[in-house]
Amino acid sequence: MTAVSTETGRARPRQDPVPPGERGALRIADRVVAKVASRAAREALGPLPAEAGAPHAVVVVHPRPRAGSGPGSPVGTARVRVQIELAHPDDIGARCAAVRRHVTERVTELAAMEVLEVAVRVERLHLATLPGAHGGRIR
Repeated sequence: MTAVSTETGRARPRQDPVPPGERGALRIADRVVAKVASRAAREALGPLPAEAGAPHAVVVVHPRPRAGSGPGSPVGTARVRVQIELAHPDDIGARCAAVRRHVTERVTELAAMEVLEVAVRVERLHLATLPGAHGGRIR
């Protein structure tokens, strides 16, 4: 295949492509990965109590060295800390495991990162009101 110059309309020879190992590298900012992780945690939790805050994530990203990286390989590694609020009573361990699993899947899929760790911290539990229960303190 030949390329055509727009100035003269004549064909010019195509240059040899640059080998994959010598091309530029992809760098994804920590805050982008943190937003992906926060969104994934929100997806995993489903509906939350009205007074609950949105999940917040902090991420540390380590870029992968260029040597030996090929197409489809991760561009780096990530360690994720997610802070969430949950309704109570609930199976807290199962909800945290679901958040861990979903955050790992989404960060791997959307940011092409290998996730080494997802630490989930429950910041606050919100008491769910039961139907027919009165507000206020119970003695």
